[in-house]
Amino acid sequence: MCEFFDDKECLDPQEREAGLLAQLDGFIDFARGSSPYFGALLAELSGPVASREALASLPVTRKSQLIELQEERGPFGGLNPEGGRVERLFQSPGPINEPENTGNDWWRMGRAFYAAGFRPGQLVQNCLSYHLSPGGFILDSGARACGCTVIPAGPGQTELQLEINASLKPQGYCGTPSFLKILLDRAAEKGQTLSFTHALVTGEALPGALRQVFQDAGIEVRQAYATADIGLIAYESEPDQGLVLAEDIVVEIVRPGSGEPVADGEVGEVVVTSFNRDYPLIRFATGDLSAMMDGPSACGRSNGRIKGWMGRADQTTKVKGMFVHPVQLERLRSRVAGMSRIRALVERQAHNDQLTLLCEPQAEPPLPESEVATLARALLKLGAEVNWVEPGSLPRDGIVIEDRRPSPS
Repeated sequence: MCEFFDDKECLDPQEREAGLLAQLDGFIDFARGSSPYFGALLAELSGPVASREALASLPVTRKSQLIELQEERGPFGGLNPEGGRVERLFQSPGPINEPENTGNDWWRMGRAFYAAGFRPGQLVQNCLSYHLSPGGFILDSGARACGCTVIPAGPGQTELQLEINASLKPQGYCGTPSFLKILLDRAAEKGQTLSFTHALVTGEALPGALRQVFQDAGIEVRQAYATADIGLIAYESEPDQGLVLAEDIVVEIVRPGSGEPVADGEVGEVVVTSFNRDYPLIRFATGDLSAMMDGPSACGRSNGRIKGWMGRADQTTKVKGMFVHPVQLERLRSRVAGMSRIRALVERQAHNDQLTLLCEPQAEPPLPESEVATLARALLKLGAEVNWVEPGSLPRDGIVIEDRRPSPS
């Protein structure tokens, strides 16, 4: 036994990994047989999927694809099982539709709240929106999974929020860090002390300076990384020590524009396989960048950690009036045997856009730069200067397209 939300958090890492991998094949068979989308996507799959290597051979489904998929086959693009039950339907900006079933802790957020100090019997002022998008419900379910009573306050209405805080004195806050700062500042103007002793924040970055402001006000703050499609992906247990990966999901960090896993510590796109039979997601690319960290958390939770949100993987950029996508550069890289990495630099020279492709070989350059440039023009529909660089010299920071053009004045 261990003193966490549940015993899964202190499992031996090898036991956890074996348990997750043991679920893969059966879950993929379920998705292929019940989800029209995955039935078509994985129609050619043969042989078991029982390892990370086998999983990495499957195609990626990108969050950015959902808009088109849902337009073709609404409301969920055929990803949800036929005959499955959906109890709430949300629509996030995009628009992208998301389902929810209202089972206990369906979004798996309870452990994030527990790590942030929430305990049974506490009152929680939930200031994330309950309107159309699922954010408010995601946090609501996690707080209730910890035995808390939730005040569904939503965002805005600062004066009313302060009145609620003064009269009900909730111990916990959940919502964005920026709105907590608004409440803190307005309370200070009125000579009011907020009742919060701890908070779980999400949806925005939490700079160290802002964390210190909250700490000075007596509020211990932790972060959660969750999406409307998956629910909890990772959560903070110790300040500034990364985010512990959630149990019950498989997380991969892959090269943006491809499904190829990167080395540990290298920045890449977060890809998740979620064993949710109400809404199966296999190798779902979130569009977020992160990187794995070394070793487990000092808190005693044994799962791996990521560095948190490090930017967007979709670095699509317009050059000379044409869009250049990371996936196009990945196609170019894959077409040149012996090219290990590629990075596009976009610069402005004499009021004109300049595209330079930095290509990193595995050893010696396999093709002349001119031949790569010809291939690039065919794939990108743009002219580009091509430079081979030394093996191992390109940064491992997840950036595929680096836009160096000055911002418009």
